[in-house]
Amino acid sequence: MTMDEMRLDGNAIGGLLREIFAMEMTSSLGTCAHCGAVNELARLHVYVHAPGPVVRCPACEPVLMRVVRGRGRYWVDMTGVRCLEFAEQA
Repeated sequence: MTMDEMRLDGNAIGGLLREIFAMEMTSSLGTCAHCGAVNELARLHVYVHAPGPVVRCPACEPVLMRVVRGRGRYWVDMTGVRCLEFAEQA
């Protein structure tokens, strides 16, 4: 299976992000720390064939985020995200 065949969009981790952030996150904007591209999380490239989802920038492909869940804990690495913007919930 090629990388393109394994690629999903950010909606694939919408439920997981909602568990962590307790709100809908797929329409939030993330800024790539590498190239500065700004995308809705739903548009990011997601690969789920790892211990946890790996999220990559659709413009330049570096890793933006990794999420691992286990033993009642979450590990969220957002090293590749310069900024995450989301609206307050009413």
